[in-house]
Amino acid sequence: MADRPRALANGDLDLGNGTVVLARDIQLRTSTPGGPGGQHANRTMSRVVVTLDVAHADSFNDDVRRRLLAVLGPTVSASSSSSRSQTQNRRLAQDHLAHRLADALHEDPKRRATRPTKAAVVRRLEGKRRRASIKSDRRFRDEE
Repeated sequence: MADRPRALANGDLDLGNGTVVLARDIQLRTSTPGGPGGQHANRTMSRVVVTLDVAHADSFNDDVRRRLLAVLGPTVSASSSSSRSQTQNRRLAQDHLAHRLADALHEDPKRRATRPTKAAVVRRLEGKRRRASIKSDRRFRDEE
């Protein structure tokens, strides 16, 4: 199983499948978190928005870029304002962005058609016969 996507200490995002988004491709913006919280919320720049321009990022090869553009579009962003700490919100927003990118890159394996086993066919038909018998017993029978 692939590693979990996560933000690294140097600002890079490890998507867990061998793909790393470099910190220079990620843009960070801060703002006041909004909502209730009084003077602290009005003055601190603790909300963090991380944005990745998929179309122009140097971190991806053509196949990865094509997949991300198809699934997520040209820009991807994530934000966090759940903590009073800007550092913690930055880490949370980067983790959220890494998860979104990793989920977009995940492909389920191709399914192969298989035939049911003989035992499975016998069980299925026996169940159908049992059910038909139960239903036929419910029918009104003319007394002879």
